[in-house]
Amino acid sequence: MAQPEQSATSSAAQLPSEVQSHLDANRERHQEELVDWLKIPSISSDSSRRDDVHEAAAWLQRKFEDAGLSTELIATDGFPLLVASTPPVDGAPVALVYGHYDVQPPEPLDLWTTPPFEPSIRDGKIFARGATDDKGQVLTHIHSVCDWVASGQSLPLQIKFLIEGEEEVGSQNLEERLPDLADKLACDVVVISDSSQYAPGRPAITCGLRGIATYELFLDGPSHDLHSGSFGGAVANPAMALCQMLASMKNADGSIAVEGIYDDVAAIPDIEREAWKKLGADDAEFANSVGASELHGETGFTTDERRWARPSLDINGLTSGHQGEGVKTVLPAKASAKFSFRLVPDQDPKRLTKLLESHFEKHCPPGIHWTLKPDHGAGAMLADANSRFAKAASVAIEQAFGTAPVMIREGGSIPILARFQEVLKCDCLLLGWGQGDDAAHSPNEKFSLDDFHRGIQASASLWQSIASV
Repeated sequence: MAQPEQSATSSAAQLPSEVQSHLDANRERHQEELVDWLKIPSISSDSSRRDDVHEAAAWLQRKFEDAGLSTELIATDGFPLLVASTPPVDGAPVALVYGHYDVQPPEPLDLWTTPPFEPSIRDGKIFARGATDDKGQVLTHIHSVCDWVASGQSLPLQIKFLIEGEEEVGSQNLEERLPDLADKLACDVVVISDSSQYAPGRPAITCGLRGIATYELFLDGPSHDLHSGSFGGAVANPAMALCQMLASMKNADGSIAVEGIYDDVAAIPDIEREAWKKLGADDAEFANSVGASELHGETGFTTDERRWARPSLDINGLTSGHQGEGVKTVLPAKASAKFSFRLVPDQDPKRLTKLLESHFEKHCPPGIHWTLKPDHGAGAMLADANSRFAKAASVAIEQAFGTAPVMIREGGSIPILARFQEVLKCDCLLLGWGQGDDAAHSPNEKFSLDDFHRGIQASASLWQSIASV
């Protein structure tokens, strides 16, 4: 993937004065509406929050309808898909904005400085669950389009929105419905803001995302918990077996020890490796930003290469035995672990499942029965850094942020994007306004309000820029 030349700010990105005046006059309202939306605890993985997830969709539906957009709420077996659009523009490209209104669970609650669904502003940042992932970021595009329409000026292209409520649980219902919705969602480019800038003051266009494969491993030993004194040393311990089996998947050099996993891993193009080195990454600064004493990863690769373009494995949760206060000397009957892989181009989650089954068959200790449950998976995606849409985005971002964006990949996953490319036959633009330390999925998630407002400006400029390229 070649790295394009950096764009200079162009008159193509300059907005009609009426639009710019409307954006400037409504900064306070933009922020107030962000606070209102963040108050809704739309946790898609929590069945007790179903009504709240539906309310988050209804809040956004009202926003679109009040702005005069054509709006439709499409039912699924889970949470609804919200589709909205502005009028078609003859001869102009069509952009589809994708985002999600569901959020991650907020636990552990005791680590939040302020409650996760009571948005708090400190040091120019808004703290709340969903602030950066993804309500705050997708709202920048919603504000830019609604304000453009409210200014009385015609948009230079048609913009469609697809906002879903199950991104945080794998987007299965959207994936199943996407072929049936292909005509309704037909577009030239999908625009997504659910990622990060490269660093403070260094905006980025993300040209690739890793894929994902998530699993839960269940181990069973004796029929019930046993006294560790009477039976320890004579009966296999599922908790010990779980540790052994999980440890068997990693080598000391940081590589993954599952046989065959690297057979389909695409090499990192030299042009990208050289471009990433020029970004000037500082490992000590990166470690400090995440509160780590030092970094560790696969030998032979830089930190950016490891987190953007190499597969990784992480344990996400462990359960076994006594979890309460104090000591209880049991030999537990069961143990389980949740773990996930991040995948790179050419890796297939279904093939990985077969490799894992073979691996655990070899490494499970005697006296233990294991069950592997795959959850959701999706392949990696790459976007064309030299497309006309990437060039248009470079112009718009430089106009809003005052500096040209760099081209990067991201280690996270947005499972539906590869399906967009496959079904809609469109380009993708990943324009992250957040920062790497915004604590998405963690306590004290935040989003810079300056970046929120710059994101709105960049979004409005993007529509002008795309139509002009």
